[in-house]
Amino acid sequence: MKVFESSDIRNLALIGHAHCGKTSLASALLYAAGATDRHLQPDEGNSITDFDDEEIARKLTISSAIAAFSWQKAKINLIDTPGFNIFLPDTKSALIAADACVTVLDGVAGVEVSTEKVCKFAAGFGIPNVFFVNKLDRDRASFQRTAESVREVFGRAAVPVQLPIGSEKDFQGVVDLIRMRAYAGSAEGDIPAGLQEEAGQAHEALVEMIAEGNDELMEEFFNTGTLPVEHLVSGLQTAVRERRIFPILCGSAPQGIGASALLNFAAEILPSPLQRAAFAAVEDGKEIRKTIAPNESCSLFVFKTAADPFAGRVTYFKVMSGSLKDDAHLTNMRSGVNERLAHIATPFGKALQPISELHAGDIGAVAKLKDTLTGDTVCEKSNCITFKPVEVPEPSIAYAVSAKTRSDEDRLSTALAKVLEEDRSLRFYRDQQTKEFLLAGNGQQHLEIVVSRLKRRYGVEVELKSPKIPYRETIRGSASVQGRHKKQTGGHGQFGDCWIRLEPLPRGEKFAFVNDIFGGSIPKQYIPAVEKGIAEAAEQGFLAGFPVTDFKVTLYDGSYHDVDSSEMAFKLAGRKAFRAAMQQAKPALLEPIMSVEVETPAEFGGDLMSDFNGRRGRVLGMDLKSGMQAIRAQVPMAEMLSYQTDLISKTQGRASFHMEFDHYDYVPAQQTEKIVSAAKAHMHVEEE
Repeated sequence: MKVFESSDIRNLALIGHAHCGKTSLASALLYAAGATDRHLQPDEGNSITDFDDEEIARKLTISSAIAAFSWQKAKINLIDTPGFNIFLPDTKSALIAADACVTVLDGVAGVEVSTEKVCKFAAGFGIPNVFFVNKLDRDRASFQRTAESVREVFGRAAVPVQLPIGSEKDFQGVVDLIRMRAYAGSAEGDIPAGLQEEAGQAHEALVEMIAEGNDELMEEFFNTGTLPVEHLVSGLQTAVRERRIFPILCGSAPQGIGASALLNFAAEILPSPLQRAAFAAVEDGKEIRKTIAPNESCSLFVFKTAADPFAGRVTYFKVMSGSLKDDAHLTNMRSGVNERLAHIATPFGKALQPISELHAGDIGAVAKLKDTLTGDTVCEKSNCITFKPVEVPEPSIAYAVSAKTRSDEDRLSTALAKVLEEDRSLRFYRDQQTKEFLLAGNGQQHLEIVVSRLKRRYGVEVELKSPKIPYRETIRGSASVQGRHKKQTGGHGQFGDCWIRLEPLPRGEKFAFVNDIFGGSIPKQYIPAVEKGIAEAAEQGFLAGFPVTDFKVTLYDGSYHDVDSSEMAFKLAGRKAFRAAMQQAKPALLEPIMSVEVETPAEFGGDLMSDFNGRRGRVLGMDLKSGMQAIRAQVPMAEMLSYQTDLISKTQGRASFHMEFDHYDYVPAQQTEKIVSAAKAHMHVEEE
């Protein structure tokens, strides 16, 4: 591919709800542009942007993919993004590379759950948004109904710039409301007689919206009653760039209808990188806003990392300033490592097409960088600006992970490290309390895909199982007790004696130790040993072996022996005192409570709230928005381990949820008995 100037580049992201047809539209656009020699279909498993084994097997987009091609005089970097709720962090990360979005809508379903979420991402980046009503050849598809659902959510600024010719099985083309021409297949012609009145009204509405935000155009509109095509085009360019107008286009990706018209619209109306809203960056410790700058020295922002079994680590980046030439040497601002960018390329799905140079605003890829990851800025030392990475939300669910065989265990950490580089929304860590290795992600399906990927790509087999709940123990009352350790053996004996007061602390305060010794009843050098003994005993628990938290110990008296006292003796005395105090201080069990938010079609709202009550949850509130209900609740973690599967079955997969830790609270007495019995039985088995 030839080298394009910044002004001729269009970075276009396809966003939308799952199964609205983004990948199908990407295939239609590539075929319309002549980038593929036939119209590839995602269902056949051969689409350019869904090339991962897991994507082909599951027939869904898991991570964003880029395909670059030329149309007219422009280069279009097309970014196909995931629509499933659990993969939306990847979509958000990819949008930093886009300069405009096409929000794809299912012509039958209209605006869906994830539609609003991804549009909020676009709004957060300040990039223009265009709506494409897809699948208009389907039964029950309706352009008018879908456009109305867009206006309900996004207001009157969402305005059609195209109308469909025909409907459902008779859908055959589109009317361009800017130039008032009809396009059916490859033929251009007059608007069909039956559509002329509707097209005329829609054209007037579009002209009014374009004129509304511009004083000169408004004056011209009042004087003449319309606007010439060249003023409509320039006015629409400005209004779209400033997010004053959200154009609505239409088509059918599987049939290829509307694909060429969308490409024409992108090349003519949508902004180049030079016109994009400014990025958040840091310079000399201060936050600044930075635009794409062709005349400065070279800097790149890495928005995606992929682990290729053959090419190794593949780094996808956007050129933020200057020009990048092949074999350049740049510095990573995070690690300070000097990176050599050998064999830079422009991506076309999984293929990397070599290129000699990339100008500011363009998207490229390079393999085998040493220490550069997603979110990093790589630049010449004369241009030391760090671009702010996209914040990825914390994972909502964690599962215990274990290797199936010793061989798998040896290779697991290396394979997981590569997967974690690729997917920033994953976490892998060891729970200090339960001693389990946990893999955390955005849902059960997310983690199942990781497990499948480990097996397919790296030959490592692992098992997932529900994690142990990280219960805690605490106290409800107070106690004052003596802890005395005395042991006489040959030679020196052991003697430690302390009096402690045990009291509860507010939730989240963990542990406080107060030395209230007066008169030297315990020498200063032994007091840390008492604290250490108490802390160690608290880690081992009292009721069921879970760590004790939110308590205060005051050491207020004791005695010692000149010869037999030692640090070890006072440590053991502290342990005994703590155990004795726990017996009297009304010990209780705490469990993690999760903050849960569910987005569901309104008809399932009542059932889901009842379900939360059955899970010992507390519904905090709900909001109704465009037919969707958002339910906020707090539910014990123990009751949420299988929630994703249950939610899918209760809502036919139409609801989504997010969950994060909120606080600890007391376990009810009935559950406490079961947990304590199970823990003691487990300890007994281990002892045997």
